[in-house]
Amino acid sequence: MDKKVLVTGGSGFLGINMIRTLLDQGITDITSLDLEPFDYPERDRINDVIGDIRDKAMVKRCMENVDLVIHTAAALPLYTEEEIMTTDVDGTRNLVEAAKAGGTVERFVHISSTAVYGIPDHHPLVEDDKLDGVGPYGIAKIEAENVCLGFRDQGMCVPVIRPKSFIGPERLGVFALFYDWAKDGKNFPMIGSGNNRYQLLDVQDLCDLIWSCLTLDKDVVNNTFNVGAKDFTTMKEDYQAVLDHAGHGRRIIGFPSKPLIWALRILEFFKLSPLYKWVYETACEDSFVSIERAENLLGYAPKYSNKDALVRNYEWYVKNLESFENRSGISHRVPWKQGILRYFKVFF
Repeated sequence: MDKKVLVTGGSGFLGINMIRTLLDQGITDITSLDLEPFDYPERDRINDVIGDIRDKAMVKRCMENVDLVIHTAAALPLYTEEEIMTTDVDGTRNLVEAAKAGGTVERFVHISSTAVYGIPDHHPLVEDDKLDGVGPYGIAKIEAENVCLGFRDQGMCVPVIRPKSFIGPERLGVFALFYDWAKDGKNFPMIGSGNNRYQLLDVQDLCDLIWSCLTLDKDVVNNTFNVGAKDFTTMKEDYQAVLDHAGHGRRIIGFPSKPLIWALRILEFFKLSPLYKWVYETACEDSFVSIERAENLLGYAPKYSNKDALVRNYEWYVKNLESFENRSGISHRVPWKQGILRYFKVFF
């Protein structure tokens, strides 16, 4: 396929995995637009633009003669409310406006999140369920979707993808905390019994779905799709697979949810913990979506189960530990600071 592709957030976790997928599919004209430099081995095979999607002039320049846009850039929940709203909403509007104005963009694939469903009262969630964002990130994701739908109504092809939490090579963030404890032979605490079903997603399955949205018939893909693993059990069982793989004989240990959630609220308020509300208040609840629309319309057939994805990510973490063990931040590409939680590690 001879197309010019713009990937926003190309230096991020999903961005690099998607760029690798594009390269594997024979796409050679790829531009990454990101605040961070593209410092991966593939950097000589793409056009790396360091810039901000909130900068309209920058966005306009990057959109010249582009055929396909994959919009993965976002300010994550640990950013400030202003950064989240201006990046996730205003930045999305800048991009899709420029895509329409440029006249060459055939498809604009927007990566949203199942955070748009908030804390639901039923499962599985389907694409037509009520949207109820929790916190600035959830609210911003809903508003960004509405921006995209407005341009879809104007005749653009704008597939919207709502992935579950996705993991795999290059993913750190909050998962690095779990992998760090597993590596060091620690038991791992879980909010609640761990008997709830919590669907995850391997990043390669997500990239394959995005590729389908770039290549299948426009009338088929111009829709909104949930995406997640098909094979998943309980949180306790799925996460135990990593501890078993680490080989120290450690276990997942459940704790009563209500007092633990209140403790995490207090720690979050005082900025002593990296865990934010949507993480700790849904961790003990069922959380899974229906993937039937993607299966039926796009032929989506995920290769990885929850266990597969967690273990695959853990193996990458251990293999590459030296490259990031002294780094931290608030994106998915670096480990999040454990804060006061690192002191609890000695008790497990």
